[in-house]
Amino acid sequence: MTPLILIAADLAAISILTFALYLRRHRRRDLVVSYLGMNVGVMAVAAALSGSAAGVGLGLGLFGVLSIIRLRSTELAQHEVAYYFSALALGLIAGLGIDPVWLPLVLMAMILLVMFVGDHSRVLPAYRHQTVILDRAIAVEEELYARLEEVVQGKVHSATVQELDLVNDKTIVDVRYAYIPAAFPAGSTDSAALEFPSAGTGVMEPPVLSPFPTAAARHAADPAPAVPAGRAADPVHASAAAA
Repeated sequence: MTPLILIAADLAAISILTFALYLRRHRRRDLVVSYLGMNVGVMAVAAALSGSAAGVGLGLGLFGVLSIIRLRSTELAQHEVAYYFSALALGLIAGLGIDPVWLPLVLMAMILLVMFVGDHSRVLPAYRHQTVILDRAIAVEEELYARLEEVVQGKVHSATVQELDLVNDKTIVDVRYAYIPAAFPAGSTDSAALEFPSAGTGVMEPPVLSPFPTAAARHAADPAPAVPAGRAADPVHASAAAA
């Protein structure tokens, strides 16, 4: 009866870990399949080898090698690695069948609680990690930090220069910072400075342009051709008046 209880507890725990915690927060379906398959596989092998101490050691070593290969085959974030090993631990605890029965249940609940709290959005919500490409080659650390804080709108805690390109004039920096938008406004240009001053300030206001220019304006823009000096104007033939 105890193995069935542990199997049911493991299935419930891995379902909570993958669907209620990971998928709801990070929305990566391929890792959900990986967590489920790895957890159930580890639990099955650990349960099959639990009768022999050598078999348990061999199984743990085998899955340790497989986990390293799995983590080296694709790029995983640190929180995804934590979910990966939590699923692995749940499977091992359920498969080994530790006595008394309440102990593995408590351990499973503790793993779920730690992942729920540690990966919660309210835990250190302002902290960020980002790779920033600046459009200037900045070698001075003080100037680099000031420019990064202006770009990311936060307090920079650490900045590691990955590439300083003096030819193309750019800097690639790995930045860890706390996002504080209130202390670092997005734009430093005052919008009032862009407006034209009103009358009485001593500065000429821009002319008001009409979409339909007047006749005087058209005449000023396209004056009549001047008559060359020493040449009389062409006579006007008034044939109608002579008639």
